[in-house]
Amino acid sequence: MKKDIIKSLIAIRQSEIPFDVIERDIKLPIDRKKIITVPGVRRCGKSTMMEIAINDLIHSGVSKENILWIGFDDERLVNMSSDELDEVITAYMEMFPNIPIKDVHMFFDEIQLIKDWEYFILRIYKSYCKNIYICGSNATMLSSELGSALRGYPLEYEAYPLSFNEFCQFKQITTDSYLEQDKARLKGAFEVYCQSSAFPEIVLSSSQSEQIKLLHGYFDTMILRDLAEHYQISNTGVVRYFVKRIMANLTKPTSINAIYNDIRSQGLKVSKDDLYLWADYVCNIFMFLRIPKYDRSLVKERKSLDKYYCIDIGLRNSVLLPQSNDKGKSLENTVFLQLHRNRLPSDKISYYQGNAECDFVLQREENVSGLIQVTWSMEDDETRGREIKGLLEASSATGCDNLLIITADEKTTIEVNRKQITVVPAWEWLLSNREF
Repeated sequence: MKKDIIKSLIAIRQSEIPFDVIERDIKLPIDRKKIITVPGVRRCGKSTMMEIAINDLIHSGVSKENILWIGFDDERLVNMSSDELDEVITAYMEMFPNIPIKDVHMFFDEIQLIKDWEYFILRIYKSYCKNIYICGSNATMLSSELGSALRGYPLEYEAYPLSFNEFCQFKQITTDSYLEQDKARLKGAFEVYCQSSAFPEIVLSSSQSEQIKLLHGYFDTMILRDLAEHYQISNTGVVRYFVKRIMANLTKPTSINAIYNDIRSQGLKVSKDDLYLWADYVCNIFMFLRIPKYDRSLVKERKSLDKYYCIDIGLRNSVLLPQSNDKGKSLENTVFLQLHRNRLPSDKISYYQGNAECDFVLQREENVSGLIQVTWSMEDDETRGREIKGLLEASSATGCDNLLIITADEKTTIEVNRKQITVVPAWEWLLSNREF
């Protein structure tokens, strides 16, 4: 009977509480009386975030018997129907008849594997229990689709691969010391972080061959399941090439039309409309994030070429062999991911392009709050002049004088044209916890 399996799974998970996990920067709330959803790319630690929430509940005085956790990726539940989901509640109530169901904290992992799961969740939330957490690694757990399925009820906490602060925690590196030897360790850790994967499983693996194998597995799963299966794309070979082209053009304005012409020149069949859809899909599954060109005209902004950033630089490097000029791209990608983590819903990130370029224009509501350039080093006079020129032109165009240059390891202040430009090392900026 499935009910007996469910009881067994509940009991096993309760026996593991408190979970042995490493803390993350973002914590899920534990008493919001909401459906808490955790969207994000595969393997970035969504389930771990729910385990941390359970540990916090236990620390606050909640009994582990009040925790209901079910992972629907168990092979014995594979053929479970939505009608059978009620057995989860029935099984729990039979196990703990004296615990009111309204006092239970329910955690559903990979529930998207059950067809029509969202109706079950809504019914439980409306009628029985207000403490519900759900996450999953399939594309059906996208924030946009969750919002539609659950009719606006969810409170969303997006998950990402490790931040630099989390990376240091995983590597047991002190981040709050001013001793020179600790700073040296931080700088060394940053160089590794900026060039390699930040997926938790990869960071905890000490074998480089295992890391590469895992990353290729992640990539294949994203292509074959999250893209091809979920969006019913049969031309997986062209999808792979399309994704690699975007990866190769990382941090630069990317023309989907140019990629289309390239694919057609090789004799491969695909429509231009499909490629534009695929560009949306790769962002939907969190493989890439993208930003538009800054323009006061919304119409012109929508017609501009987007810049794409990869959710994990190690994933990109495992698929494409890193080139000699990739350090700057990796650093810019790292900075963007941190900006994206720290943003509020009303915040916006774009890039400036005129006679010169500025990597990031930060907007809070209607106001431009900051301008950022990213470069590995400014030792070369030509590079230094280019970065400063881009900031000054963007400053003139936007009216913003909050100017920042992020480098690998330089710290100074530049006074030019009555404007002050702050130059900071990336490792220090990443740990500063400063607002967007």
